[in-house]
Amino acid sequence: MRARASAVLALALVGATVVAPAQAEPSALAVRTLATGQDVPWDIAFLPDGSGIYTERDTRQIKKLTGSTVTVLHTVTEAVPAGEGGLMGIAVSPDFAKDNTVYIHYTAASDNRIAKLRLGGTPEPIVTGIPKNRFHNGGGLEFGPDGYLWATTGDAGNSANAQNLNTLAGKVLRFTTTGAPAPDNPFNSRVYSYGHRNSEGITWANGRAYATEFGNNRTDELNWIQPGKNYGWPTCEGPCNDNRYVNPVKSWSNREAGPTGIAFYKNALYIGAVAGRRVWKIPVTGTELGTPQSVFTGYGRVRSVASAPDGTLWLGTSNQDGRGTPAATDDRILSTDG
Repeated sequence: MRARASAVLALALVGATVVAPAQAEPSALAVRTLATGQDVPWDIAFLPDGSGIYTERDTRQIKKLTGSTVTVLHTVTEAVPAGEGGLMGIAVSPDFAKDNTVYIHYTAASDNRIAKLRLGGTPEPIVTGIPKNRFHNGGGLEFGPDGYLWATTGDAGNSANAQNLNTLAGKVLRFTTTGAPAPDNPFNSRVYSYGHRNSEGITWANGRAYATEFGNNRTDELNWIQPGKNYGWPTCEGPCNDNRYVNPVKSWSNREAGPTGIAFYKNALYIGAVAGRRVWKIPVTGTELGTPQSVFTGYGRVRSVASAPDGTLWLGTSNQDGRGTPAATDDRILSTDG
């Protein structure tokens, strides 16, 4: 949990590297409400038939949304919600139509872990021993374009973890569906990159992996994830004049971001911002990132963001997480009209 410095101090510390709030794009996509009365929908994925599924961090439920109908597919009783931990990331098996299987990232009694789950069955852990804490549990999980699972982890409240290659905390991990390290990983382990404080969302745009990261009391980050690279925490928060570390490709003051879920949609990255209570849109041209634009304001804390197979963008609010101001209909799953 980060201490909040004043906005003046934050801007003075990071100077021109901070992205000032931009005016919302004048032709923002229309938004419709798909579901109301949800409880911290943490991550959204999609089944082969186009139905959306999502995790709820605190209820431990995996839900399916078809049209406006919500059904509970599974309750992960093995998950132990507390603070920022609970049932977090979800990734759908490429063979779901045959194996009815998803992969989940969750907080258990003794650690954070990743498991293979045949819906209706019992989770089969494939990665265990990821340090847990009330704060900084990371939790992202996605299949990359390379066919491997990628997971984001937090430093579990111990900043030294981020620089320690012998722990899975404060890292981006890359591994097979059995939990084995991807064969070309840089350290012959599951670790792909390190020096992260608390990364949550991860996605790919034009061949590059991008992950969001919460800063401490100055600067939040968007990082281009590269094999074996060190992203600087705890020495660096935001851009840093030290060639041992990789600088973020974009950064914000803490009060404007709190970056969580991320998706690549219609040639732009969309990043949920729980502290900023908005979504940040970053146009992408090849490998060049444009100026962030503030969009989808007015929905409170936006945590989950996902590009749907029907050409829409889905958002999940996080106003019931103890830090928001819930509206009568919160939490909500929202969708653009394409």
